[in-house]
Amino acid sequence: MSTDISGRVALVTGASSGLGERFARVLAGDGARIAIAARRLDRLEALAAELRAAGAEVLPVALDVTSVAAIRAVAVEIEQRMGPIEILVNNAGISRQARIDIIEEDDYDAVLDTNLKGPFFMAQAAAKQMIAHKIAGRIVNIASIAGQRAIGQLSTYGMSKAGMIQMTHQMAREWSRYGINTNAICPGYISTEISAEYITTEAGAKWVASLPRKRMGEPRDLDSVLRLLCAGEAARFLNGAIISADDGFTSL
Repeated sequence: MSTDISGRVALVTGASSGLGERFARVLAGDGARIAIAARRLDRLEALAAELRAAGAEVLPVALDVTSVAAIRAVAVEIEQRMGPIEILVNNAGISRQARIDIIEEDDYDAVLDTNLKGPFFMAQAAAKQMIAHKIAGRIVNIASIAGQRAIGQLSTYGMSKAGMIQMTHQMAREWSRYGINTNAICPGYISTEISAEYITTEAGAKWVASLPRKRMGEPRDLDSVLRLLCAGEAARFLNGAIISADDGFTSL
């Protein structure tokens, strides 16, 4: 069965850094016509220039996923300039680390709006295009192992990702009749620019040593599962799947 996505229109949110940037590189390298979205347009433009130099068709768009109006406008822009969205990688997200008893309302709202409300309406906008154009689309929600088990001082983040997991199940159930497959990846601890400094400290090294194989993952460790979930026929029976890519962390 084919995993070819050449020529398909893919949107990756939160593509200005970290996992989103990696996902954009992978899909563009596999031949997708790709829209990349994030708040930091300057970083998107730099990434787009690099991907274009390698032969990819890329559309960078500024997007704050906490604005439903902005989400809908970006979806329309992509459809007008590239065609309807066929693959969505719902990756945009933030975290606020704090004990439950001291979390402020602004931080609570920022995390839930970015990590759950935004992806919900982004998926809705993409699915409407898929349904209207009779596209057997693929939606990949980037959740987290924090949505599957309690992790200290990550309550709002974990709640948002648990909500995304349930959202994935619900979308899979409702949109399967249209040929749309909705799945989620739950990454474990992945080394990105956000964590790079911490893991070089004594406390960070001690924490890494507590992981099952005493290592963090790298963004490239998610390439294979991303490719599978974005595929056509090769992924036709994967719908509503919640895939942990965590090197055994949730088995502890």
